[in-house]
Amino acid sequence: MSTSPAEQAPPVYSRSLFWFAIFYGGMVCIAGVLGNKQVALGPLAVEAGIFAFLFLVITSSAVAELHGRATANRLVLVGFVPLIFSILLTMVVLAVPASKDMAPDRLAAFDMMMGGTPRIWIAGIVAYGISQMLNVGIFSKLKGQSGKLLWLRAGIASVLSQIVDTLLFISIAFYNVFPIGELLMGQMLAKVVLSIVLVPPLIYVFVALGRRLDAVK
Repeated sequence: MSTSPAEQAPPVYSRSLFWFAIFYGGMVCIAGVLGNKQVALGPLAVEAGIFAFLFLVITSSAVAELHGRATANRLVLVGFVPLIFSILLTMVVLAVPASKDMAPDRLAAFDMMMGGTPRIWIAGIVAYGISQMLNVGIFSKLKGQSGKLLWLRAGIASVLSQIVDTLLFISIAFYNVFPIGELLMGQMLAKVVLSIVLVPPLIYVFVALGRRLDAVK
């Protein structure tokens, strides 16, 4: 039985989108783990998961620049799959009895680091989805108005989306648990500073990398 040329041809895909999607999924999963450590950046204190989230912002912005807003939005939606699955898998692993040979101190450290409440997990899912969609939307809208100033578009979108991310996550996770005003202000300030410092230069790196990947024959 003969096959048509379309059936014989290998699937066509964008190399940059393929690699960015893999990288994006990894950052979605590792962000929650890194968030267990609070790091000091001069006078600022911020949970280390912000570094992974900034790479999510940079990656989705680079995809929007190279492949359009609709594709970047699909990337964000697909990101829910590893995020939710990693949470469910964590819950399963925490529920399974530990081996009797596992050192108690290591088990306690693992349970403390990987454990979480439903409010925290829900907060992470909601904050991720809304803030990432907002980032893509702002970045794309600014591109439609000017088409240039890549660094400025990426920086503005990152700053605004990170402010929303902080408001949503801390409010959903900790409201009525303890006073959150000081925590909100500190986290927003730290994320705004990091967005201004890191996002503008790195967006050029990611867009250039994407164009180079797509140029490979």
